[in-house]
Amino acid sequence: MTAMDNRPLQARALISELEGHLLIEATRAEGRAEAVRFTRALAWLTDTQREEVEARYQENYLALTRRSWERTAQRGRDLRAECEERYRSLRRRLCAGLLLGTALALAAAVMMSVPNG
Repeated sequence: MTAMDNRPLQARALISELEGHLLIEATRAEGRAEAVRFTRALAWLTDTQREEVEARYQENYLALTRRSWERTAQRGRDLRAECEERYRSLRRRLCAGLLLGTALALAAAVMMSVPNG
């Protein structure tokens, strides 16, 4: 492989990494916004208490989201494995069918070419 061959892989890896960072930052922003909405209803909190509740809410939001992403990724891996196994099984059946069909056609050709009698 030349250096030119590696560039598309590096670009894809870089793009995936950037997408990951952007997704995490968007999730953090969502967590902050949800924390503010949550504490807005708790007017009796002091400013320090509000900041503490918001910080914990954000941490929990990010942890919950991360677990959800992990479950989704695992399900994707499971589905991929199932599909790959199904593909291999279908490919084996197709190959077996082709071999059987070829053997039957060859046998029929041989039977037809043998003189009767």
